[in-house]
Amino acid sequence: MYPYHNRIKQRIRRGELIDVVKTENYKKIGECLLLYFSTPPYVRPIRPARYREYAPLLAKWRQKKLP
Repeated sequence: MYPYHNRIKQRIRRGELIDVVKTENYKKIGECLLLYFSTPPYVRPIRPARYREYAPLLAKWRQKKLP
């Protein structure tokens, strides 16, 4: 089994994340966070059940992104 979330978190820590967008109607998923990366695969959806798990990582990412 592919460690989907572990790999995504690793990519965020490495600095590959370039943008995060919340959408209400993503392909066959509905509401999700779309994480955009600088390397393939470029887009990864995160379902609402996992938002809390990603909150600390995304908060750190946002702090680094601010000038």
